[in-house]
Amino acid sequence: MMKRLFPLLLALPLAAQSLDLDRGWRIAVTDFEGEALLAGERVTVPKPAAPRVPNSRVAARRGDDGALTLQFSNSWIAQLRWQDGKPLDLTSHLPEGTVEFDLDVIDLAHGGLKFKLGCGPDCERKIPFLFAGRALAGKGPQPLSFALKCFWREGDDFSAVPRPFTLEGTGSGEVRIRRLRFNPRGQPTTACPDYRTQSVTPEPLQESWAVDWWLPRHAAKLAEIRAHRDAGRRVDLVFLGDSITQGWENEGRAAWAEHFARHHAVALGFGGDRTENLLWRLQHGELDGMAPKAIVLLIGTNNTGDRLEDPALTVAGIRRNLDEIRQRQPQARVLLLALLPRGERPDDLLRRHNARINALLPALADGRQVVFLDIGPQLMNPDGTLPQALLPDFLHLSPQGYDIWARSLDATLTSLMAP
Repeated sequence: MMKRLFPLLLALPLAAQSLDLDRGWRIAVTDFEGEALLAGERVTVPKPAAPRVPNSRVAARRGDDGALTLQFSNSWIAQLRWQDGKPLDLTSHLPEGTVEFDLDVIDLAHGGLKFKLGCGPDCERKIPFLFAGRALAGKGPQPLSFALKCFWREGDDFSAVPRPFTLEGTGSGEVRIRRLRFNPRGQPTTACPDYRTQSVTPEPLQESWAVDWWLPRHAAKLAEIRAHRDAGRRVDLVFLGDSITQGWENEGRAAWAEHFARHHAVALGFGGDRTENLLWRLQHGELDGMAPKAIVLLIGTNNTGDRLEDPALTVAGIRRNLDEIRQRQPQARVLLLALLPRGERPDDLLRRHNARINALLPALADGRQVVFLDIGPQLMNPDGTLPQALLPDFLHLSPQGYDIWARSLDATLTSLMAP
């Protein structure tokens, strides 16, 4: 698809010179719960009266050389965001254009970086820079150049970009950026993932808040499976997924004990996982050493939340996980769950996006070896809004929500696990 579009873009006149973002744009400094404008030399994002992350701090300052420094600690999200200028027309910069800047990573031992580019209303594309950013710590200003096509997806409109760039940090760190510009015919120096294959390319979760626990949790789950086997216990039921599945160990503990513990069930849920992260885990032993009768699969909402991925690409990732399950556990029947509703209202962007994914999922089920089930309506009010009693943050379940989920599976799992 990319090859079909780019020849058309080449016919457009190229800009005569680079687009410099040092002037004409206001710099917003944001964290998870607040925002401030860097109007003077420095600013600290104010905290709300009842902060959800009370120990976080995000600040920025402007140097005499025009460099912008972002400092963040214990932050879910910290941003320097270019905004409120005349929207940029970057169509003439594709496919050979680049976004270029000098980056000085002062400290990133406990933090991560991402670079974002806006592409219209409800549209933002990003490139992760966690390990590459940490590798630059202490090396002084480094020139970086990313191909603009790294941020481009089929159907994106780059003719009026309202927020041309965002530097985003997570965790704790300090970074400095200067000389931000768009070059119509630049030379990229930094690689980026191919969005068309990201959901099916296995890799560990690469987020600053996950790197310390993700692989140890994987090792612990392998040990849990070995313990069942060494004790002669047959694992008849396995749940695969992300933080919603991991929640069976916390908010869902009582429902798990009542409904699934008798099957020596194992919950293989990892917070933040996308389809490619689950695929890595499956290929590294998390389905080995047992022979379950049934496997419950719920994955994909982080493909939406993290990168608003094309639904067909997310479904391709789910299909690839199903293939891996069938290869490793051919005797198991799979209960493929629709993505749970998220966002308070039916018109929420991420809710609507997940609904598009769910519309494609029944085609992956044959009704025998793979059975599709949508429990979403049982978690909604009659008007389609989500009750906070069941989903306190409109994404993750409360104990009452887990009880509803467990009861919703009873009849189907009884059928799937029958001799």
